[in-house]
Amino acid sequence: MAYDRFTVLTSTAVPMPIENVDTDQIIPARFLKATERKGFGDNLFRDWRYNSDDSPKKDFVLNNPIYSGKILVGGKNFGSGSSREHAAWAIYDYGFRAVVSSFFADIFKNNSINVGILPVQVSEEFLIRIFEAIEKDPRTELKIDLQEQAITILATGEKESFEINGYKKHNLLNGFDDIDYLQAMKNDIQTFAEKSLY
Repeated sequence: MAYDRFTVLTSTAVPMPIENVDTDQIIPARFLKATERKGFGDNLFRDWRYNSDDSPKKDFVLNNPIYSGKILVGGKNFGSGSSREHAAWAIYDYGFRAVVSSFFADIFKNNSINVGILPVQVSEEFLIRIFEAIEKDPRTELKIDLQEQAITILATGEKESFEINGYKKHNLLNGFDDIDYLQAMKNDIQTFAEKSLY
């Protein structure tokens, strides 16, 4: 499998209520030299996380020990800018398995799904309620159920559904990337090809 199956994720979340976060902010261009997916998490939001002397910026959320979890909650228009798939690699390598926002750039959304990150698009009103719940209690947990296509704020019971392409949903549930999907159909493809010869 390309990555772990995504079924139900229950986790605390890291709030980042910043709009228009682009892929160069997620992973600066100078860190795109590697071709493997490993190590990018070290430089996730590098210029926001660290000073020029590599010391952590105390006011940045990823450096705040009260926030943790496998869910990143971002502002509207998350993942805009260039199409670099390294942005999704960095988020996954850091340890996030889902990103919640009220709007995603399409290319970022697809790149995320292809590496096992679920982009959960919610209404602006529900996003505000998530931020408010986390601000009230950083230990607040969110439950993301891919099969049901629903996200729940467990502390309040508030729930909202989200959309996802059926093919992409199938791949996430099975831990497949596009190549894994084709390999899983290998016997069917071979049978079809053999029948087509006659």
